Amino acid sequence: MNEYPFLVGGEWRTGAAPLEVRFPYTGEIVALVHQAGEQDCSDAAETAAEAFEITRALSSAERRRILSDLADLVKTRSSEFIDILVLEGGKTRSFAEQEVTRACTTLRISAEEAGRINGELLPLDWSADMAGRFGITRRVPLGPVLGITPFNFPLNLACHKLGPAIASGNSVILKPASATPVSSLLLGKLTLEAGLPPEALSVIPCPASTAEGLVRDPRIAFLSFTGSPAVGWRLRQIAGRKKVMLELGGNAAVIVHSDANLPYAVSRIVTGGFSNAGQVCISVQRVFFENCIYNRALEMILKHVAALKTGDPRNPDTEIGPMISVEAAIKAETIVREAVQQGATLLCGGKRTGALFTPAVLADAQPDMRVSCEEAFAPIITVNKYGKFGEALAEANRSEFGLQMGIFTNHLPFVLQAFGEAEVGGVMVNDIPTFRADQMPYGGTKASGTGKEGPRYAIREMTEEKLLVFNPRGGLQ
Repeated sequence: MNEYPFLVGGEWRTGAAPLEVRFPYTGEIVALVHQAGEQDCSDAAETAAEAFEITRALSSAERRRILSDLADLVKTRSSEFIDILVLEGGKTRSFAEQEVTRACTTLRISAEEAGRINGELLPLDWSADMAGRFGITRRVPLGPVLGITPFNFPLNLACHKLGPAIASGNSVILKPASATPVSSLLLGKLTLEAGLPPEALSVIPCPASTAEGLVRDPRIAFLSFTGSPAVGWRLRQIAGRKKVMLELGGNAAVIVHSDANLPYAVSRIVTGGFSNAGQVCISVQRVFFENCIYNRALEMILKHVAALKTGDPRNPDTEIGPMISVEAAIKAETIVREAVQQGATLLCGGKRTGALFTPAVLADAQPDMRVSCEEAFAPIITVNKYGKFGEALAEANRSEFGLQMGIFTNHLPFVLQAFGEAEVGGVMVNDIPTFRADQMPYGGTKASGTGKEGPRYAIREMTEEKLLVFNPRGGLQ
């Protein structure tokens, strides 16, 4: 068991009461992490504000070099990161390997985008009295970025905050989830080794109540939060005048029409519903099959689910590991039990042993049941049937969330209908809503958040457009 200090403006510090980080599968303590206090957070804001004068002056070449070197360092330490992700978050080894690979990709994309922060040339001579005038725009960094990350992708989502912040010339403070802080602390160490000015980086595990002080702090220019809707919208309320980007939850829908490649669709649905024990904000939760394929699809789903291997995430062949905590698994168990009591049919799974929760498939779930209208954030899917595509689309839209949606069909009018009418940030055609390429714009509508992630789009959020207007004639004598 290792003990970890936290980072404030390049300085490693310790606190009075270290946080116990536990392996979700067994509950054993795997690390002790020191937590920042209110003064430490204030110091982090102060050093970030001072360091912004340094980072804003870094050339795009230097920002790119730092991020490229950081990606190399993360790759070099990938086996260590994988072990950390398995132990602090309960990820299966294969899923942890995927996350480390994606984190390196996110950093390299950020490095590339550091050299693509472009402006425009604007002709302004639209009337005779403006003859000769033109403008140019450029994007300039906002200032200190506060990135608050969740437990489910503690490394890659930290890179989605850190990478664009460095690429755009901002100083950055990372506040990792209390359950999974170790990966962010190692990332912070490697970022300093990559050459980011030390004053420009803080990594501060701390209680949520302490972090709220930073959210309110006027020295912070930008808040990027990934987590639960209840917390995210509250933070937006207390953030003051700073810009806020929220990537929140969902209860993503999939529509499968009769012309789809059904074996492929089913395989992807099972992957999207149960990977990482369903703890993905774009996890498949609500599935709609056209009437004529419903029975066959259901049989295929149950066969796939029965073959999944659930257990110790340290074993290479485990496909479904534990949820983040016993409490999370109890919540999942409760939601399933309530649905059954209200008339839904549990077709498989739904059994809990400690933090392990077996993949559950429910039929006959009504839209007003919690398992349908809330974010389950657990290995649970509901299956439903529909007659017309428009009816399924209307049911999919019957949600307070709007992150991503998947549709399986080769009928172009249905694709265009979904693209036009789906109340989501992204529609995945012939794929699941769980699909995410790290370079793409990613963000939701309604209760699912505001703003876009993906390095190019996060850089837009973390910068502002500035205008310079020329009047060449005004300088003539």
